[in-house]
Amino acid sequence: MQTHARKLLVVICEAALEKMLIEDARRLGAAGYTIADVRGSGRGGTREGAWEADRSIEMKVICEAAVAERFAAHVMATYCEHYSVTMYLDDVSVLRPEKF
Repeated sequence: MQTHARKLLVVICEAALEKMLIEDARRLGAAGYTIADVRGSGRGGTREGAWEADRSIEMKVICEAAVAERFAAHVMATYCEHYSVTMYLDDVSVLRPEKF
């Protein structure tokens, strides 16, 4: 089976950023994304999602490396100073490259 290299960018952040991140991802070249509500705890405290301002999301974007790097750099420059944001990149192999 033939696979194709792509990057997975995962952004975990405050839910208040969801609409802006969707617009940013599309504008910066992502073909699509997946978003889920998440809960967790870390150095910044615990987010249980019990009330609206305490909600967190996880946004996953599979795309070309240049798009992932451009989007991650934009998130770092635009949101990380004022919002709780965690990001990571991973190498993935996809079976249908035209989707990404």
